[in-house]
Amino acid sequence: MWLFGRKGASGFSASSTAEDVTQGLDGTGLTAIVTGATSGIGTETTRVLALHGVHIVMAVRNMESGRKVKETILNAFPTAKLDVMELDLSSLASVRKFADEFISSGLPLNILINNAGIMAPPFTLSKDNIELQFATNHLGHFLLTKLLVETMKRTSHEQNIEGRIVNVSSEAHRFAYKGMYFDQLNNESSYNPIYAYGQSKLANILHAKELTRHFKVWLIGLANTSSKTSLREQQLHVTSRYTRKSKGSWTPDQEK
Repeated sequence: MWLFGRKGASGFSASSTAEDVTQGLDGTGLTAIVTGATSGIGTETTRVLALHGVHIVMAVRNMESGRKVKETILNAFPTAKLDVMELDLSSLASVRKFADEFISSGLPLNILINNAGIMAPPFTLSKDNIELQFATNHLGHFLLTKLLVETMKRTSHEQNIEGRIVNVSSEAHRFAYKGMYFDQLNNESSYNPIYAYGQSKLANILHAKELTRHFKVWLIGLANTSSKTSLREQQLHVTSRYTRKSKGSWTPDQEK
């Protein structure tokens, strides 16, 4: 129904902005990591959550761009709590370094928004010799989530607030190869940039579904624990490559 501007079950439609969706939210005391916070969905997510009092850690590849976005938001909202940290999702070493530094900071973690991504580049291998879109869009976020999930569980238990992990996927997941081509990820001769992008977005969805299953299983063994005291389930957020920044303005979600 959202295609026609009508409100769906959530009460929102394609014309709803991020500020509409978060109206009345008080995020004071919450901490969130947003990957790819320097453009598109990532920037708008950072801006609006900061507006509502959430402490945002901007996980970005380009530190200069990150600092510029931070400065812009602070000019509009001087009390916003923003930190910029370097993260190159195409490098597993960079992901591990980011996670180590975040954990060492002692900050809590209520929300992890796996948003950053690249779309349809020529065939390229990552620093770890993995096809770049799959490495950046899926594997980097997969490892980041794995490394930070215990921090999220601990935060949820200590604050008695349910955590959230959001995987930003795309309708392009429908245009993946026929299934997941794990045995041909690095096959340049069969590489199709659009299909490879769709495959990485399908992997985001499968990751979210598997997290949901694991969180439900883990809950069974937690005695005297209500749904509010642990990271109960993965919230899957599937979105198109466009985000409505404000009424009358659409911005493409570009490479982060």
